Amino acid sequence: MSVAIVTGSAGLIGSETARFFAEQGYRVVGIDNDMRSRFFGAEASTRPVRHWLEQHLPGYEHHDVDIRDRERVEKIFAQYGSDIAIVVHTAAQPSHDWAARDPYCDFSVNAVGTLVLLESTRRYAPKASFVFTSTNKVYGDNPNRLPLVEKETRWEIAEDHPYFEHGIDEQMSLDHTTHSLFGVSKLAADALVQEYGRYFGMNTVCFRGGCLTGPAHRGAPLHGFLAYLVKCAVTGQPYTILGYKGKQVRDNIHARDLVNMFWHYHQQPRPGEVYNAGGGRFSHCSILEAISLCERILGRPMQVHYDPKPRVGDHIWYVSDTRKFQAHYPLWYWKYDLEAILREMIAEAQRALTMPAEPAATSAAIAPQLPVSPSTTVVPP
Repeated sequence: MSVAIVTGSAGLIGSETARFFAEQGYRVVGIDNDMRSRFFGAEASTRPVRHWLEQHLPGYEHHDVDIRDRERVEKIFAQYGSDIAIVVHTAAQPSHDWAARDPYCDFSVNAVGTLVLLESTRRYAPKASFVFTSTNKVYGDNPNRLPLVEKETRWEIAEDHPYFEHGIDEQMSLDHTTHSLFGVSKLAADALVQEYGRYFGMNTVCFRGGCLTGPAHRGAPLHGFLAYLVKCAVTGQPYTILGYKGKQVRDNIHARDLVNMFWHYHQQPRPGEVYNAGGGRFSHCSILEAISLCERILGRPMQVHYDPKPRVGDHIWYVSDTRKFQAHYPLWYWKYDLEAILREMIAEAQRALTMPAEPAATSAAIAPQLPVSPSTTVVPP
């Protein structure tokens, strides 16, 4: 049986990946030591998701291992060897602010941990696909130098700019910019993944994500824009907007749509590739617009505070151009638009609030998919 190794397997993208590949008949081996609880506190722990995977995903095998532990990671890879068909690397320290608090930990997890996994793959499963969840933060704050126009509820790029119709492509410069330390550590990993594809000919790929989201996301103030916003909207907790008048724009992609990108790549891998991966113009919003949509769905206002100081290196406007990936893999398309994503996340947050004893891991992102209204389901043109 083909093996899929998934790091960060109890996180948002990792758990969706585990379920997806199990559905395709793969034996899923998860690596996750719940560092998210160290980063963001017990409330953000992924242990409930891990327990759900162990109890409900046939054949799932979990390893409570730090990806920086070379000896233990290599032991896992040696056990499965050439049966490993794909490695999906989603484990990371994901926060701008946290990275500045502990740069050693941030860099070792994001960069050194990725090196450990790449070397283990090269040594024991060199023909496997190696999928890395990178980030749009590798571009630093270069997107903020684009000609932006302030509108009533959002910042928008000038209509005569090449990025207006489709968003930012993979040719944007990575240099002469403020990345945040998190962006730097992910950029180092991104470059490593590309190099193992180009230098060693391995089937490696970087997906530079926009806002990755879904109902299994354990949102926290320092990470998980939509997930934390939804949590505040449902519970009535105050939500604090950080800078740019709340008009900063993000594109949002459902975890299931992103994992489907992984799957398409795996069917016909291209060594050393890089793809921007987000909701594009199909699924994007400002913070103010997301708040308004949550309020409309819930039928009540949110408690919102404003702090004029933005996060260092934060993007004012970012929309991913996914045309390169769609040109290489024309059968892929989004399923979830912004409203479909938010409705699913709100339903899960409400369920968790009324049934606190049941782990949130049983959300639609891991358990069988909730039906999506035909009005918000899009099929490829």
